[in-house]
Amino acid sequence: MAKRRKIPVPYTPAVEAGPYIFISGQIAQITGTRTLRIENIVEETTLVMENLGRILEAAGLTYDHLVKCTVYTTKMQYYAEISRIYQTYFKGDVPAREMVGVKELPRGVNLEISGIAMR
Repeated sequence: MAKRRKIPVPYTPAVEAGPYIFISGQIAQITGTRTLRIENIVEETTLVMENLGRILEAAGLTYDHLVKCTVYTTKMQYYAEISRIYQTYFKGDVPAREMVGVKELPRGVNLEISGIAMR
């Protein structure tokens, strides 16, 4: 029987370059598990934002350090609900953002958000 070699996953949650932190797209996965929360878009958006927050916190930053976010959704009819939850995470001005409708996202999620933060 052939010996199997473990292939590393090509994913890094965040990369720091100068004063910038580039945060990879986050989905509604419960930290430390492969469990998803995608039953409703409010819960899904909340968990995605909390996952972004954990990465920011690990870098010593807050949501208010985000300068740019990209939101990907498989259903543009969720635009208003996603925006309503998203904006509650910011004390001041929200970062620059675009929302992009896509055909599908990893693991069948409805939402993925990436971000760029600045120290």
